[in-house]
Amino acid sequence: MSRRHSFYARPLLAAVAAVTVLAGTAAAAPSDASPGRYTATSAALDDTYYQDALGKTGAELKSALNTIISDQTKLSYSQVWDALKATDEDPANSSNVILLYTGRSQSKNDNGGSSGQWNREHVWAKSHGDFGTATGPGTDVHHLRPTDVKVNSTRGNKDFDNGGNELSDAPGNFTDGDSFEPRDEVKGDVARMILYMAVRYEGNDSFADLEPNDQVNNGSAPKMGRLSVLKQWSQEDPPDTFEKRRNDVIFEQFQHNRNPFIDHPEWVTAIW
Repeated sequence: MSRRHSFYARPLLAAVAAVTVLAGTAAAAPSDASPGRYTATSAALDDTYYQDALGKTGAELKSALNTIISDQTKLSYSQVWDALKATDEDPANSSNVILLYTGRSQSKNDNGGSSGQWNREHVWAKSHGDFGTATGPGTDVHHLRPTDVKVNSTRGNKDFDNGGNELSDAPGNFTDGDSFEPRDEVKGDVARMILYMAVRYEGNDSFADLEPNDQVNNGSAPKMGRLSVLKQWSQEDPPDTFEKRRNDVIFEQFQHNRNPFIDHPEWVTAIW
């Protein structure tokens, strides 16, 4: 068994606690895995989970990360509902989730398809590569987020770019005929989700090879843009506590893989 899989087989919190003790700090490891209670340490992850990617760049790094993060548990589309209730839990109210584009805190149980409810947004639009809601990219929680039903519909399958008219029901978000710009607080989140998908799905598991490009109006092609803007967003909006803890919850409780661009934002420019 490799060192990466040896670490993968035991709870992440135990590894974090061990690193904390070795570092000589007095901090205690959290007692549970609820959102807002812990964040994985880069030292523990680099020594185990990411060991085969360290020191690499470009295509070599992208290939190494694909191998690492492709080792995952896959969810059904119905299981995504429960996953999102945990991954996007409001740290200030455990009965609610935080909606991606509006930032609104809403009851976990107020999910569905009606106006005013929240539903499951595919940040990498499912029509870009035509994977639908099939188990795999269609159910990968790393790019699925709770969003307001109306705002989700407004975004549709548009690529991401700057500009457009501000949404009256989601201030801070903008859209035009061919693109969508999310609010500043989640621009980096969106970028890192798109780039995760481009690394995870390389066309070798019966799904299309998903890749970012520097254009909009990609239609049904397995492409998402605009890459230059996504890179800018990732730099301007680095991972915050909510995004890091979300990554941890997905790893610990659901898919058992990670978004490497949350743990190592510098890998965005190392690959693209």
